[in-house]
Amino acid sequence: MNTQPPVSATCGGSSLALLLREIRAAFWSQMEGELAAAGHDLNFSQYITLKRLSEGEASVTDLARVAQLNPGAMTRLLDKLQAKGIVTRLANPADRRALHIHLTDAGVAIWNDIHHCGQRIRELATAGMSDADRDQLARLLTQVRDNLTSSGS
Repeated sequence: MNTQPPVSATCGGSSLALLLREIRAAFWSQMEGELAAAGHDLNFSQYITLKRLSEGEASVTDLARVAQLNPGAMTRLLDKLQAKGIVTRLANPADRRALHIHLTDAGVAIWNDIHHCGQRIRELATAGMSDADRDQLARLLTQVRDNLTSSGS
């Protein structure tokens, strides 16, 4: 006998928001555990920052948006990463007030090691799902995000 409530009851209104919050918290917790097991003293926000920087240089504003932090918190996060020798900040030649943040060689080496942590967590999160289910989940979550961030709201 199935004791779980119907899907429509669990995904209505605030229940959907709570479920998404619980998934986010579980992702963060699992990722931080995976990073620690791999020997890296990094939190989820730092991982996201390194992931973005692995794609190329970025500004503090870009990184803050991606990591969902305010610019002041991102500056403190970058201070910690710079102290570890993972990132460097260079003045923008066109605007000395702006900075370009880059991974150092040590940062690239760390990223090459930890990006596998993210892959393992994504595999864990979608275990038992077919490729079609994974694609549909990504499509539906993208639609939810887009619905909530559309210019009409």
